[in-house]
Amino acid sequence: MIEVLWQLGADLAEFFRLRFDPLRDTIDILLVTSGIYWLLLLIRGTRAIQILVGLIVLIALSLASQLFQLAALGLILERLLEPAVLIIVILFQNDIRRALARVGRGFFPSFSAEQEIQVVEEVVKAAGQLSQRRQGALMVMERESNLGDLIEQGVPVDGALTKELLASIFHPSSPMHDGAVVLQEGRVASAGCILPLTLRTDLPEGLGTRHRAAVGITEETDALVVVVSEETANISVVLGGEMLQGLDAPQLRVVLRDVLGGELKELPEAADVKGRLEIADNSNDQASAG
Repeated sequence: MIEVLWQLGADLAEFFRLRFDPLRDTIDILLVTSGIYWLLLLIRGTRAIQILVGLIVLIALSLASQLFQLAALGLILERLLEPAVLIIVILFQNDIRRALARVGRGFFPSFSAEQEIQVVEEVVKAAGQLSQRRQGALMVMERESNLGDLIEQGVPVDGALTKELLASIFHPSSPMHDGAVVLQEGRVASAGCILPLTLRTDLPEGLGTRHRAAVGITEETDALVVVVSEETANISVVLGGEMLQGLDAPQLRVVLRDVLGGELKELPEAADVKGRLEIADNSNDQASAG
């Protein structure tokens, strides 16, 4: 055992002595580290991080089986990890698409500030109106993750985003009111969409299928979801598998603007929302006075 470790250390020292270039290899290491950090930020709060941890554990066990010469365990893990690239592509397909979409949208932005404000205002107005009427709603706002699969499963709409259109879709007499609406690039792309339900058991009591679906889709993508409860008329926002409940229209506006504008990477606490609302109100008052 000691001889194996000693030989491994000697081989590493010889490798660095012959091939290490301080400038080139430092740049190389920094680029790789930055890429790994960016990918971890991308999948933070999703199921992908749990799958990644599982793969790392299997790889660590495989290395340990080689080090301690555990033939049976090593053989099983070797056969299991042989198609590792294929496994990664299948398990992380949503996150790979999200990464490519984020890179592409960095060069070709498709969501302007004016469009963002319009989307927020229409969603806030619709949520407030539906809450007053006690009509349930589930609105999924696409961000970097491509929601094309959801859109294809629903009823194509491709209509301009207005509170009137959203109110008509979620009217109890509408055949699509039980499903979700997907908002893509400032338009209503699809309605009546079925979302994956979360398997979590630690959600607050009294939450129905809409809320579980909202948590489920945000566990797998970076979508931002607005939920209006039919039973309680409460407005909730869901992001990264976490839920912020009991919002009114002004608070909803602040949260949506901050998340879509990039100021928030995760949902704030309820007290923070009130503070951000006061700051926004003071800014608007100063702008009006000026």
